[in-house]
Order: sequence, then structure tokens, then C-alpha cells
Amino acid sequence: MSKIKKISKLLDKKVIQRLKAGEQISFSGKLYTARDQAHQRIKEMIKRGQKLAFNPEGKIIYYCGPSETPPGKPIGSCGPTTSSRMDLFIEPLLKKGLFAMVGKGRRSPAAGALIKKYGAVYFLAPSGCGAMLSEFVLSKKLICFPELGPEAIYQLEVENFPLIVGIDSSGESIYK
Repeated sequence: MSKIKKISKLLDKKVIQRLKAGEQISFSGKLYTARDQAHQRIKEMIKRGQKLAFNPEGKIIYYCGPSETPPGKPIGSCGPTTSSRMDLFIEPLLKKGLFAMVGKGRRSPAAGALIKKYGAVYFLAPSGCGAMLSEFVLSKKLICFPELGPEAIYQLEVENFPLIVGIDSSGESIYK
């Protein structure tokens, strides 16, 4: 079994560039949730030159729509959604400096090429484990699009969130 790399709030391009496909990661810091509807809105806002509610530079987007928060918990179930659905939306965010994406499943060849072009990384979160993943979330804060409910953009503060590098910044993929 390979050693798990701990990555903290101090995520930068040098850290991203050292990650290799297949590595296990324990991430502590901020993730921003966004699914299909939020991505569509972000793409349109960027196209129109509008200011976004959060600056994607140096951030990580988690393809997730958290379920309702139970009393006494920071979040409900928060498992990853299928990443390939977001492939049409990633380039505008990568152009704005997005460091990484988290989801489940394969990415299209075009998405893989964009990840390499912009020196980003694609992480996989354990699928089918939304309730377990909620245990790594310390807090959840609404950022924008509240009318989208669970598909709104939330900022999650996580500690030791388990990830696997699916596609690294050089374009290597665990799916090859």
C-alpha cells in the first residue's frame, strides 16, 4: 500500500506539479461544491465578464450536491458526482486559475488535455461513500446561487479528506 500524502491549506502550483496519478491524498482546507447548474451559470458569467462570487484562482471545485444537513451536523451526505458531465465547463475556470477538481469517474480526452494544458489536477473521491465523507467536513458556508438548493455553491472546510490523484498536471491518468 502506498503512503498517503497530506496536503494542507498551503496548496500551490509546486505542490500540484509534484502530485502523481494514483497517489493517495489526505486533504485539509477548502473545497467549493459545484454541479451542472452552477457550472453553467459560472460559464455564462465569465463569458459576460461578470464578477464571480468566489475567485477560482488556486481553488478546488468538488463536484458534489450535499444533501440536507441533519441537526447537529455541519453537512449531510456529500459524495462526489460524475465528473464527465462538467467537462464542457472546465476551461473558463482553468483559465481563471482553478487548481483542481474532485469528482468520480473518467474524464473525456478533451478534459484531460485541458487539465494538462493548465497544469491542474483531477482528484477522485470515494464514490458511494457520501455519509462517510461528511465526517471529514468541519463546516459548510453558502457562497452563491441559493435558489439551486443542493446544487448551490458551498465552501466546505475539510480535514483529512481522502482523495486519489486521477489525472496529474502532466496529463497522466489512472485510467490509461
